[in-house]
Amino acid sequence: MDGAMPLILAWQLDAKEMGTFTKDEWLKGTAKLRISTLPSLVIALSELDDLLISDKSPAKSNPKTDPYDRGTYLNYAKNVKDAYQKLYIFCFSLAKPEQSRNIDMETSTALWSVILAPKYPIMQEVLEFIAEKETVYKATNKDLWTMMLEFCETVKVDLQDYESDGAWPTLLDDFVMWKKARST
Repeated sequence: MDGAMPLILAWQLDAKEMGTFTKDEWLKGTAKLRISTLPSLVIALSELDDLLISDKSPAKSNPKTDPYDRGTYLNYAKNVKDAYQKLYIFCFSLAKPEQSRNIDMETSTALWSVILAPKYPIMQEVLEFIAEKETVYKATNKDLWTMMLEFCETVKVDLQDYESDGAWPTLLDDFVMWKKARST
């Protein structure tokens, strides 16, 4: 599995630790998804990746021939934006160390590169900006994490609709100045 699929799996299993699934998480998660074989799990994760990350149309469902019970998938397909936001917020909780309020910037950018960048073109430039300023930005708090998604959803790549008097985190204000300076 690559890209966002490990994160989607962790979300579906309601994992508490990145890269680790307990037996209980595995059993409850696969039971909730009604998946009993590895091939059907791969199909389910691939379909969720297509739906949530790649913005593809929902897969057609036929209960008699479906490779797995698509009930959960079809619920997500009813409100893709809501499902995506739940996945996105889950990723912050998953990556945040237990005793911390922040995620280190290296982890944040790795996550953003697989869950935001494929969906929102402006994110590639944000990641480039953060890489250039690696000594400036050290961590991501929950406010920056949630505002990054809002920024991607509401601001066009050309920044035409960016409101400088908005309550954006400093990193995003700095990114906008950086991008505008590069354009002149």
